Amino acid sequence: MGFVEVWMLLWVTMAGDWLAYGELGLAAVGFAPFALHRWSCSKWLSQQLQCPEEMSGLDMTILLPVWNEGLIIEKKLANLAKQDFKCHLLIIDSASTDDTVSKAESWLEDFPSAFESHNLIRMERRLGKTTAVKLALDSLKDNQGIIVMTDADATLMPGALSRLNRWFSNPHIGAVGGTPNRLGLLNSETTHRDIYSLLRVGESAHDSTPFLEGSVLAWRAGSVDSSQLYATANADDAQIATAVRLGGLRSIQDPELTFTDMMPLNAKDQRRQKVRRAQGLIRLLARKRKHWFSRREGRFAKILRRNAWMHILSPLAIAGGAVLAILRNITYLPETNLMLSLSLVEIYCLVSWILSRANKSVFGTRTAGTIMCGLESLLVAIVISGRGKSLHMWEQHADVRVALADE
Repeated sequence: MGFVEVWMLLWVTMAGDWLAYGELGLAAVGFAPFALHRWSCSKWLSQQLQCPEEMSGLDMTILLPVWNEGLIIEKKLANLAKQDFKCHLLIIDSASTDDTVSKAESWLEDFPSAFESHNLIRMERRLGKTTAVKLALDSLKDNQGIIVMTDADATLMPGALSRLNRWFSNPHIGAVGGTPNRLGLLNSETTHRDIYSLLRVGESAHDSTPFLEGSVLAWRAGSVDSSQLYATANADDAQIATAVRLGGLRSIQDPELTFTDMMPLNAKDQRRQKVRRAQGLIRLLARKRKHWFSRREGRFAKILRRNAWMHILSPLAIAGGAVLAILRNITYLPETNLMLSLSLVEIYCLVSWILSRANKSVFGTRTAGTIMCGLESLLVAIVISGRGKSLHMWEQHADVRVALADE
């Protein structure tokens, strides 16, 4: 073998090693926070808060944002009226084009004692849910009690409002969210929601979670100002939860406070919903970056930092690792143990991702596939955000409303 051939072989080997080491490094950066944070949250669960037995003595106002919910608005009002705690009701309608408003008004006329009082704000045009919530908060600026935001497609468990009220007898609690009991979940989504709930409850036990569900979310009136919400960003529920904690009070998810709703009925719509949600969380975390390493925020800074790592850095790192993997596989490289091991790991990740997208799994692939699909949604959300496109004006999943109305 001549000098040139030897030099070329050495160069290819070194290039292959660098590609392999780069791929391994990016994979470690991408996957490490998921394992680390899940382990931490599992450990933190032993510190779980207990819901107080006594009532807080505070009045409660239900904030119900709606848009084209004519199929289910009466069912939602009936669910709220059956609760064992009578509240004030504020409906804010984002310029519905169906019979949502007329049905709500008719129902309230038929059942005048269902709530302590009720009010309905009609927006002249649709500007997104966050804008609607901001307007509602402005109308409630003199409120001294508890605000409970809930979605029209969420059914609260019996006793939910009383349990929420009891939480606020603890003066350190500023916001409380419920835990989903979702209908129509695909197999991959079941794993995703289980992991998601474990993380949120674990964060709550340790300090606070920055992400709560708008399907049922309560907070102390005055702890969030409308100016703290970004109108052209979604994830208004996470914005509220984070604002409450940064204001000095705890924001927690109660694992025993449940609500029932329905996910989109097909995988394509579920991915669309996850990308929309992902964009809201990414943008929130990016806006709060000055708090990632803040000593003032204590434990919550670590929680924000970990979530920023998972939601922003991880998808970028895995995307970079995938590019290096492609380059490594299309380049002729000697078959070493390192290269063969990497190829097996790549095949495992690829198969897990494909199976999860197809709502299938085999032994040992479900969790990996769920994480890979989650990273895919985050990466798509990052790309969309980078192009300057906002998803806060979302299209309603009409088939879900039909299914809920028929239940």
